Amino acid sequence: MARHGLVLGKFLPPHAGHHELVDFALSRCERVTVLVLGAAAEPIPLPLRREWMRERHPGARVIAGWDELPIDFDDPHVHDLHIALMERLLNEPIDAVFTGEAYGDLLAERWGVEHICQPRGGVISGTAVRADPAAWWSSLTPPVRAYLCRRVVITGAESTGTTTLARALAERLGTAWVPEVGRAVSEARGMPYVWTDTDFEMIARRQQLDEDRAARACGPVLVCDTDALATCIWQERYMGRSTGPVEAIAASRSYALSVLTSDDIPFVQDGLRDGEHLRGWMTERFRERLRDPWIEVRGTVEERVDQVLASMFSRT
Repeated sequence: MARHGLVLGKFLPPHAGHHELVDFALSRCERVTVLVLGAAAEPIPLPLRREWMRERHPGARVIAGWDELPIDFDDPHVHDLHIALMERLLNEPIDAVFTGEAYGDLLAERWGVEHICQPRGGVISGTAVRADPAAWWSSLTPPVRAYLCRRVVITGAESTGTTTLARALAERLGTAWVPEVGRAVSEARGMPYVWTDTDFEMIARRQQLDEDRAARACGPVLVCDTDALATCIWQERYMGRSTGPVEAIAASRSYALSVLTSDDIPFVQDGLRDGEHLRGWMTERFRERLRDPWIEVRGTVEERVDQVLASMFSRT
């Protein structure tokens, strides 16, 4: 058994092949360091990749560093620069390097250590995962799924069918949907209720926390019944303006598609709703504030589902 093994890569994103290699290294070494290398131009932030590997491999030492050097295995000078960079990041010797690629021979020879090569089965790669995450969904850990899943938010004024559409769309897609927190809070407290700015900040945060929990366990698409932007508009309704904290929560999140439910269906009073006289104003506020990409849907539930699906597939 080696004293200290090294697994390195970009992990862009990490997938089952990477995790198998790290698990194998952990079984063969007293200690394992996972070195996550990244460049600023890459599509997934380096700190995220580091945290994903730490969550999946708590028994390993996971460190990350920036590597903006060119890739040229035939250039000794470039090779020397890569070695020097990795040695600075490691800051301690290793006894074995674990890879699934031929470049491991070059590293092992340079360091005078053993190269243990474990070729990955199949054709999985970070490039393949980024090109079609859904095809490799079972090979991804929950936090990576949460990052890569396409989130579709259904939003709109009261009694415009947002929840009905969210449920129907999720059923058609065979995926999960996230209920509206504000509705649950209203039901629990009853009406009338004197709202505060703190209430809206709490609702916005809880909405995103519920969404993030669902995203870790859902399929490649997650349907969300409202979002923090809607909370901003509800805060305008009850408080006369939205506040910086709630606006900041809303600005921190983006979606693959936002869907506005039009007010073209009959208003239904369920005892909690303000009234039909507010629907037009609120619908117009959504039109003014929604960020691209977004669509407005009309018609029956089935027609609305079809409109959302048509827009989704036109953007793939």
